[in-house]
Amino acid sequence: MSLRDFLTQQLIDVIQCNEPEDGILAWRYPMQDAEIQNGGQLTVRDSQMAAFVNEGHIADVFGPGLHTLSTRNLPLLTDLLNWDKGFESPFKSDVYFFSTRQQLNQKWGTATPITFREKEFGAVRLRAYGIYAFRVSDPRAFFTQVSGTREDYYAADLSGQLRETIVARITDLLASSEFSFLDMAAHQDALAQKVSDGVRPAFAALGLQLTQFVIENLSLPDELQKVMDQRIGINIAGDPARLAQFQTAESIPVAAANPSGAAGVGVSFGAGLAMANLIAQTQAAMPKAAATEKACAACGHSIPAGAHFCPDCGKAQ
Repeated sequence: MSLRDFLTQQLIDVIQCNEPEDGILAWRYPMQDAEIQNGGQLTVRDSQMAAFVNEGHIADVFGPGLHTLSTRNLPLLTDLLNWDKGFESPFKSDVYFFSTRQQLNQKWGTATPITFREKEFGAVRLRAYGIYAFRVSDPRAFFTQVSGTREDYYAADLSGQLRETIVARITDLLASSEFSFLDMAAHQDALAQKVSDGVRPAFAALGLQLTQFVIENLSLPDELQKVMDQRIGINIAGDPARLAQFQTAESIPVAAANPSGAAGVGVSFGAGLAMANLIAQTQAAMPKAAATEKACAACGHSIPAGAHFCPDCGKAQ
């Protein structure tokens, strides 16, 4: 540093900074050609925390309020005593601000399906997605483990790491799960709570707090979903035979709508047989009507079924 630069450099005694933009987690107070003097005043706002890094180490972490900083930099005197170092103070200090407000609507999802052993169907592939929210809760840990001395650090820089952490936890839960897919789908809130409890320690290790976790959707491959829908239909019908009859009846209008062509003839013929079979089954299931008349054993005329004598010939029955 030249003598002219020394004379024009700034000695900072008031430090404050607003959040530069959305999505930012940490940023360094501008220190170009400036030094923090001893007794400098640091203002931290309600949605912030600040770390004072003095001579390479985090000296303290400050919450909202007005704070006095203690350094070995004194106005003019420190730099004059270090004229042999180009009027540059060896006592370097920095202030890093951290946003403590929630980072909302963060997306997570399975890039590829998760394979797990389902209770009823065996090995199946599951897709899932949802949202989560987090905030910086421990600036010291976040600074040393994640952001470091970068000028700024954004939530987008962490999204991949956090998403894979969530998916890994879901995979572990499914691997040890004894519930069926229907049970999980019906209790998504409970599953989300288990995932949340599992990933919180990983977030805390980075100086973060997971404040919300939501599973929006769980889904199976289309072909397996169709099988499950059929099983649900069977359960609703209560009788597999009745469900088969219902499916047959549903197929008849489809066949009738396309009577042309060999395929159409075959489908129509099959549908006709199915209808005849359905009618026969229905008739067989109907109770027989009780007989009301009988023939006279002597003359053959019709007489009431309960009659003991024929009204025409008088013969006993």
